[in-house]
Amino acid sequence: MQSADSPSDLPPGGHVLLAPDKFKGSLTAPEVARHLAAGLRRARPDVPVVELPVADGGDGTAESAIAAGWRRVRLEVSGPTGRPVTASLAIDGRSAVVELAQASGLRRLPGGRPRPLSATSFGTGQLLAHAVRLGARKIVLGVGGAACTDGGAGLVQGLGGRLLDATGRDLPPGGAALRSLHALDLRGMPDLSGVRVIVAGEPEGTLLGRNGSATGQAGRRGAGREEIRLLDAGLRRWADLAEAVSRTAIRDRPGSGAAGGVGFAALAFLGATVEPGIGLMLDLLGFPAKARGAHLVVTGQGTLDVRSLRGRAPIGVARAAARAGVPVVAAVGRRGLTGEQLRKARIQAVYALTDIEPDAARCMRQAGPLLEQLTVAIADEWLPPRR
Repeated sequence: MQSADSPSDLPPGGHVLLAPDKFKGSLTAPEVARHLAAGLRRARPDVPVVELPVADGGDGTAESAIAAGWRRVRLEVSGPTGRPVTASLAIDGRSAVVELAQASGLRRLPGGRPRPLSATSFGTGQLLAHAVRLGARKIVLGVGGAACTDGGAGLVQGLGGRLLDATGRDLPPGGAALRSLHALDLRGMPDLSGVRVIVAGEPEGTLLGRNGSATGQAGRRGAGREEIRLLDAGLRRWADLAEAVSRTAIRDRPGSGAAGGVGFAALAFLGATVEPGIGLMLDLLGFPAKARGAHLVVTGQGTLDVRSLRGRAPIGVARAAARAGVPVVAAVGRRGLTGEQLRKARIQAVYALTDIEPDAARCMRQAGPLLEQLTVAIADEWLPPRR
């Protein structure tokens, strides 16, 4: 255990709010919450536990809404390589959560094989179109975990738009094909004038440039140097025509580079705004109300390190809990923050699986049971028995 502050006695009454993100490669956020709850209920059966798995816009964003009581809607859409996949979106009244990773994410690549030149966001456009058909008037679009670098061109096609070459033929999918883009036909797109779209992600990164969608990101999606050059050329052509049609200058706007440029298309054609993912999701899931009166908030993630400080879920949870005056501890697989960094992040203590199992591979395989063991230390230090 690593502590930033010494725990103090907690008042009687109240509950423990469990708000973890996923342990990537091991457990989904709802699974993490279930294991933490099981361990705490054994250790302190008299303390009520509330489960609220969270996400910051990447993998698991739709599932976190569904776990909070939103309705799951399943739909067969086009995956990043064109193969059909079954994806879920979440609906609550006239609000929807659409997760790019469900349709166009790295985990949807057949055999995990990257397709940097041809991967498409088409299926994400199909999910958005279906949310509109279901009556959604507020759509949160989570954009983490993308497999594509197509500038959101596929998203526009999935919504009914057409991208045409000089002969009037539809372009094939992917960012490289955008070099041959000659015209856009948006007549098949739905009327989105009454729909508010919010991109859940950090409002940073631009479509082009040194840190843009191709040059700065495509290497992480399997692109080599020549492929990056082709993708960047395609995105430049896409930006020129898309901005001319939408009559807006978007390419240099923060957030336009999100998810291989899907942020660009959302800003240009959907009138979207970009907001930090975890803050947006916490408000959407009712975190402030659920934290009210809590003894303790337990958050978590597979790895808590300096990258987490850039808007990842545990940091957002800690800041939101601090506003509610509730202490926060984190249960993680591996930690990499100093005590000073924890204090600044408003996290009182960190409990890592590697504290009780030094073998990292075993931590991955047995994350669930190890998390339940870890709750004993959390309960001993933060949930004194009631008298």
